[in-house]
Amino acid sequence: MQHLLRDLRARRDGGDNGFTLIELLVVVVIIGVLVAIAIPTYSNYRKGAADKAAQSDLRAGIAAVEAEYTKNPIAGYPATQAAFDAVAKKSDGTTLKYAGGGASFTLCAVNSGGENYFTYESASGGSPAKAAGTACP
Repeated sequence: MQHLLRDLRARRDGGDNGFTLIELLVVVVIIGVLVAIAIPTYSNYRKGAADKAAQSDLRAGIAAVEAEYTKNPIAGYPATQAAFDAVAKKSDGTTLKYAGGGASFTLCAVNSGGENYFTYESASGGSPAKAAGTACP
C-alpha cells in the first residue's frame, strides 16, 4: 500500500498541472455559442413581456373607465386624459392614451419599447386588439 501511495505522489508532483491552450479555447468557444443563443432569446422575452404588460394595462384601464361610468352614468365616460388618469393605474413603461366622453371612448396602450400599440373602442366592443400602423389612432 505504501508503495502505491508513493507512486501516486511521484506522478502528481512530477506531472504538468493546468489546462492546455486548446482546452481553454474550446471552453471559450462553447461559452460564446451559448451567449449567442441566449441574447436573442432574452430580447424576444423582454419584447413579449412589454406587450403583455401593455395589454394588461389596457384591460385594467377599460375596467376602470367602465367602473366610473357605472358610478355615475349620467355624466358619461371621463371627458379628458386627466380625468382618465385619475381613475386608471398603469405599470412602468406603458403609456395609455385616452379619448372619449359622453357615450363612448377609445383607449390605446403603447408598450415600453414603443413598438406595439393596442387599442380598444367602446363603441364597437370586443377585446383589445393590436393596432395597425405605428401610432395610436
